[in-house]
Amino acid sequence: MKNNHQSPITKYRITRLFLNFGLLALLLAACQPATPTADLNAIQTAAFQTAYAQIGIPTDTPVPTETLIPTSTAIRTPPALPGTYQSSILLPTDIPRTYVADSCQYLQNKWNSNNAAPGTVAMVVMFHGINKGEASGNDITVTQHEKLMNDLYDMGFQAITMQQMADFMYNNAKIPERSVLLIVDDRHFAEYFNDHFRPYYELWGWPVINAYIGVDERVDLWAENAALSAEGLVDYQSHGYLHNTPISEGASDEFITSEMGGAISSIQKYMNKTPIAYIWPGGGFSVRAVQMGPQLGYKLGFTVNPRGPVMYNWVPQADTVNDSNPYAIPETPAGNPLMTLPRYWSPDAGENIDSVRVIGEEAKIYAEQNKAVELEYYDIVCAPTYGPIP
Repeated sequence: MKNNHQSPITKYRITRLFLNFGLLALLLAACQPATPTADLNAIQTAAFQTAYAQIGIPTDTPVPTETLIPTSTAIRTPPALPGTYQSSILLPTDIPRTYVADSCQYLQNKWNSNNAAPGTVAMVVMFHGINKGEASGNDITVTQHEKLMNDLYDMGFQAITMQQMADFMYNNAKIPERSVLLIVDDRHFAEYFNDHFRPYYELWGWPVINAYIGVDERVDLWAENAALSAEGLVDYQSHGYLHNTPISEGASDEFITSEMGGAISSIQKYMNKTPIAYIWPGGGFSVRAVQMGPQLGYKLGFTVNPRGPVMYNWVPQADTVNDSNPYAIPETPAGNPLMTLPRYWSPDAGENIDSVRVIGEEAKIYAEQNKAVELEYYDIVCAPTYGPIP
């Protein structure tokens, strides 16, 4: 019986013959005419069979083949996303809140080059009386008003409409990097807007928002304001129907609907438009009213709380009533920052213009510092589903 065990010398010879004949096979293939193409596999097989025959191994023994080792795919671990930008300019009790739950959607909107650049800031200013004589309380004089408007312009601000504001807050749509939303509360005759806001509309194209009381009376007043609306000078939004009784936590659903829904119906009737913002009369709102607002069609709501400016997915709010602003209703419990946005009172707005500018600049720097991390996170976690950022 033939012994199939091979001695170390035999194994060594086999290995050397494999190497030699493998090299010979490659040389023979290289020497073949260009046409037809040499069959390298056939040449190599013949070489190995010759080697087997010389050392006594049957020629029908299978030619050894290389075993392929699968390569592993590296798993990328997404980095931790940075925290929300914080500003030392705001009061410690006025904390920036986010409202976009989907991190991937937020990052796509934030870094889309077609959208507003990071650090774009909107300052909301609330006007009541603009007096030709003396002014006190929440009113300002004509001279103070003119200075405020000129200071805003000199600091690089541009006025926007309510629709622009909504598009920005929801989708980070492009608006001027320093934007201002000018909101006049309560009804006025056309003379008021012609005297105090038309010059800036004609000079700079600045519209003004009017929080209009919706009660169906004074048809002559409606007609004057409807003409301003059609022209584009004044953008009319809801300021309640009866307005005299602010919404509180004890308000019924029927009262909330009559105040918020009734204002919509009146503006649709006389202005031929549907308002998208509710300016809370007297600053009064409730958790239930904030919930019902979007159901009625509102996209934004405005308090009388001067917490600071706003940015995309960034709204300063308070958790509780606090000593720094004891009359301001805390917004956080209502659960929807978009329906409880802050406003600066006009007498105090001028001294806050530069603070708003600084907040925007700081937010821009903070965003750039974290850009690489956020884009890496998006590439790993979001891009497979959301696609690349435009």
